[in-house]
Amino acid sequence: MSICFKNQVAIVTGGGNGLGKSHCLLLASLGAKVVVNDVGGSVDGKGTSESAALQVVEEIKSTGGEAIASAADITQSDQVNEMIAQALNTWGRIDVLINNAGILRDKSFAKMTIEDFMKVLDVHLYGTVNCSLAVWDIMRQNKYGRILLTTSSSGLYGNFGQANYGAAKAAMLGLMNVLHLEGIKYGIHVNMLAPTAATRMLEGLVSEELSSILDPSLVSPGAIFLVSEQAPSQICMGAGAGCFSTIRTMETKGTFLGKNASVDDVANRWSEIRDTEGEKEFHEGMAQTQNFVQTAAKALNIKI
Repeated sequence: MSICFKNQVAIVTGGGNGLGKSHCLLLASLGAKVVVNDVGGSVDGKGTSESAALQVVEEIKSTGGEAIASAADITQSDQVNEMIAQALNTWGRIDVLINNAGILRDKSFAKMTIEDFMKVLDVHLYGTVNCSLAVWDIMRQNKYGRILLTTSSSGLYGNFGQANYGAAKAAMLGLMNVLHLEGIKYGIHVNMLAPTAATRMLEGLVSEELSSILDPSLVSPGAIFLVSEQAPSQICMGAGAGCFSTIRTMETKGTFLGKNASVDDVANRWSEIRDTEGEKEFHEGMAQTQNFVQTAAKALNIKI
């Protein structure tokens, strides 16, 4: 199997540095025409500059690729729409969207301001929604599209001092699941990446040796596979240091406690409720409801 993006147009947010830059360069090397989007701010989301995006564009062009820069602020829908129009006016299509842009404003929850909480959600969650919504109808009409969301182990598992970042990244799971269900019949595949890499966000926190092991380029092959023609849909991939995994949400089989179940019943049978034997992976919300109904009906000897 040979992955190729010839004649495809890809948008990468946060494409001026770190993981985004690595994604852009790999896409271009595989034939994609790339919109390098980067507002050019600091890690905490302050300031603007188009220089980072322009540098990546020049690097792509120096190797014979095609790319344009965009400094659109992804939290502003009008700027996002201008970026989409720029891509369409330049190349006439949009096939791939990688939502990668993000900021950090780390503090313990007790010391975190609402402003810092909302700003991180604004960039990660609403920025992702803005960009995905802007390309959605284009991809539906073309009966083809690939959208990648970026989550984090902080959202999936938690990380001290990152309540805002963790909440935003956990939200990506729900967004992916719904967009998958709504997009799959139109040929739109939606996946999610949980990367770990030595980017600006980890600057000063890891050693030089560890930084080389966690080079962003070691994540990008997984990201680019998830936006290829051969990509699955509704998959969460972990990636870092050249290692790749899939991450799933599992639910135990369900324990029927009866119509008059009490709090004590739940407490007394807690070990049974959380027993992982026979656990399942559901792919839509109603599947959980159906599982509970079937379990209760069987216990009550009711035919459904």
